[in-house]
Amino acid sequence: MQDISDDSTDMKILPMNEVLKPISWLKGIWRTKDPGIGKFPTIKTFKYCEEMSFSSIGQPMFNYSARSWRAIERTPLHYEVGFLKIIPNTNKVYMLLSHNIGVTTIEEGVFEDKVIKLKTTQIARPSEGTKPPIVLELRRKFELIGDCLHHTLCMATENTELQEHLHAVYVKKCEDTP
Repeated sequence: MQDISDDSTDMKILPMNEVLKPISWLKGIWRTKDPGIGKFPTIKTFKYCEEMSFSSIGQPMFNYSARSWRAIERTPLHYEVGFLKIIPNTNKVYMLLSHNIGVTTIEEGVFEDKVIKLKTTQIARPSEGTKPPIVLELRRKFELIGDCLHHTLCMATENTELQEHLHAVYVKKCEDTP
């Protein structure tokens, strides 16, 4: 049997790309300080925990993932993965995300100091296999206040106007992401 413990073929992790310096405060693994609140007119209000990771391998983007679970039952809720990228020499950013509910999104926006605001410009879903209602718009804000990252997500569906769906406050668990 071949020994695969030799790391001579592992990918080389490069220092964070200079383009990311204005939002370098995001880098790391963030976990909810206390359970966040999820609400929407069509569902019962709930509490959730979440862990988000913003990591860099030297390319001009953050690799992003977030996983959430019900705070009391500890059962999985949502998972999303993708990339957060800055358009060089601007304050413009975009996120490309794939969600486990059968949706992919492109969210575009701006950053200023310790705030990033994003809004969906495209939402795609498969022709079959997803549950209604159809999500029409997402807006999110990441804001660093002191040592805590605040994340708010607003959502509109075919049945509801744009309104707050999720809000949580996170503390940095570690910075030891690539």
